[in-house]
Amino acid sequence: MERTVTVVPSDGLHARPAATLTSTASGYEADVTIARAEDGEFVPANSMLAVTGLNIRHGEDVTLRVEGPDEATAVDTLEEILTTPVDDADETNADPNDDD
Repeated sequence: MERTVTVVPSDGLHARPAATLTSTASGYEADVTIARAEDGEFVPANSMLAVTGLNIRHGEDVTLRVEGPDEATAVDTLEEILTTPVDDADETNADPNDDD
């Protein structure tokens, strides 16, 4: 199963959304890979290094390729991560113990 989606977080797939994507992808039995839609060079979606190495920016299209028993659930969940804006408040105060 493949699905192409447009990346919504304003900073693209930087550290936090990439970490969420990779940890979520790791939780499925399905094999999940991701690529820029324009070049189609897929990398493992459960690898933080591989995902951040794509340097995907806001507004770019990416293709998810998901194959396995829970692929429908996985692709829906991963699409939601890629299309949900990152809360600006979380960006400015990432440390929950920091009152500033």
